[in-house]
Amino acid sequence: MNFEDFIILPKFLVTEKWQLGSHFKDELPEDGIALLWVSDNKGAGGSAEVQDFHKFRRELYKLSALDFDVPVYDFGDLVSGKSVQDTHYILQEVLSACHYKRTIPVVIGGSNDFSYSLFSALNFHQKDISYTQISNVVSLSNEGEEINEKNFLSRIFSSKNFSIKNYHHLGYQKHLNEVDSIKLIKEVEFDVVRLAEMMNSTAKTEPYFRNANLVTVNCDAVESMSEPFSLHPQVNGLNRREICAYMKEAGLSSKLQSVGIFNLDIETDHVLNHQLLAQMVWYLMEGINIRRSHPKEKKLETFWVLVDDSEYAFQRDTFSGLWYFGDSGNLEDCLPCSQEDYDQAKKGYLNTRLFNFINR
Repeated sequence: MNFEDFIILPKFLVTEKWQLGSHFKDELPEDGIALLWVSDNKGAGGSAEVQDFHKFRRELYKLSALDFDVPVYDFGDLVSGKSVQDTHYILQEVLSACHYKRTIPVVIGGSNDFSYSLFSALNFHQKDISYTQISNVVSLSNEGEEINEKNFLSRIFSSKNFSIKNYHHLGYQKHLNEVDSIKLIKEVEFDVVRLAEMMNSTAKTEPYFRNANLVTVNCDAVESMSEPFSLHPQVNGLNRREICAYMKEAGLSSKLQSVGIFNLDIETDHVLNHQLLAQMVWYLMEGINIRRSHPKEKKLETFWVLVDDSEYAFQRDTFSGLWYFGDSGNLEDCLPCSQEDYDQAKKGYLNTRLFNFINR
């Protein structure tokens, strides 16, 4: 496929040598990061008209490049298809090109249902996908012939062709959700975490990002300021510092292969919204760069805890300080956890997540 027929190249922006924009590559790199901007919001009841991302790019390009080593490429703006299905198809072709080069695609804009395309494209290259989504709503609707933001998740779960290992849904708000949807997610032993548990610190929910292959963010989960930040703006949500911190956590995942930032209000004129999106992407890049610099071999300390006459092992990575539940020397067989999980275990309490892991 000739991508030039479906992508509008980004406009040239003058930047200084120390700024991020001056370090972007001229072609899709291997083992890098690729930005792709999408205008199609039909899956959320919006339009598919080509939008101008210039203001967002300007804020991103002028941020510091620091000592980033991971190459970055800006594909440009994806031209929407005649139908939502057409856009999904074109997007998946671009994503697949990135996966062949082991480059992490970062899709910015478009409605939240494009998470389906990210999952589908990744599923072609990777099985047993661990998927973490930040979203204020959990919708498991089966209604509608075309994929939309309300039914895409149920289509991922029900597809016989998809291989999903873990699903973590973070940031849901009780007053916006059906109780039955939350119960169903928990019944299949996937994780659902309320907004209140994510505020002020990333420590408790960092384990849900650690082994994530795919991370998507529904911008409706971010609180809006004086002007809407998302397609369905909310007065409550993650604040500006918190969402940037979580983007960094996503970048730190050693298995990250694809990222989406959806339901953004592309038409916003508020410079603070432009800056927020730019800094979300920047912190994601920082996390990816930090992770690439970590030593591949891990040195672990093991701590045994007695709970109800049974012993359980917790392991701590001496370099990163991150915790795992389980005594296997292969961390693939252990469960990422937090220091709080370990501290609670010392008090005689294993939470539901750890208990389910033992009895899986």
